[in-house]
Amino acid sequence: MMIREMFLALSMIGLIATSCSSDDDNTPTAANLTLNLSGLEELGNDFRYEGWIIVDGSPVSTGVFSSVTFPKSFTVDATQLAAATTFVLSIEPAVDSDPAPAATKILAGDFSGSSANVGLAPVIANGDLNTSSGTFFLRTPTDELPNSNNGNDQNGVWFGIPGAPVPGEDFFNNAPSGFSFPLDVRGRTVVISIEPSPDNSPAPFAIKPLVGNAVQETAPSTHSLDVNIASFPAGSVSR
Repeated sequence: MMIREMFLALSMIGLIATSCSSDDDNTPTAANLTLNLSGLEELGNDFRYEGWIIVDGSPVSTGVFSSVTFPKSFTVDATQLAAATTFVLSIEPAVDSDPAPAATKILAGDFSGSSANVGLAPVIANGDLNTSSGTFFLRTPTDELPNSNNGNDQNGVWFGIPGAPVPGEDFFNNAPSGFSFPLDVRGRTVVISIEPSPDNSPAPFAIKPLVGNAVQETAPSTHSLDVNIASFPAGSVSR
């Protein structure tokens, strides 16, 4: 009788041990990734933002969004999230048959512990935009004959130094809605923006690394373009 009771007691201990072991294996299969970003703008109906975590060198989508109200959270695989080394934010077509990230990557940052501070992705910055600068001048070369000036240089903006081949625009034809050409640009703000590709909006994108004021003087006078750090999107990602 005593032997039978001892056998039953040992059996109960075994059941309890098995039950405890089973509970220990119930690790979470999903976890939350929270984005708290600033400086982004809505992209319209044709495009979406998509987050990615880099796991073992490969991108894993964390979800898409169009609203730029934060914070916002996404449910992702817990094991992959724990192993992620980097977070990347891209711009994707609203109808997207390609599972890989698009070439237009806006933000990126490496995880340190449970969070990542994100800033302009290297593919955008390609250097340090925080120290960027430039010049522009007012001139209308497209309506001038060689060695002449029609006296309407206030209708054009060109980037660089007078006398060198530079990019720019004269505002004489094809005025957009709300404007009348010729357009006097004196007293206006001049910006250089970084545009996503493809880009279906005529307005400048949120990232405007250089900003300057067009005052009264036309070429050969130049005006400065100063770094505009306030336009750079940034934020944090927590897991």
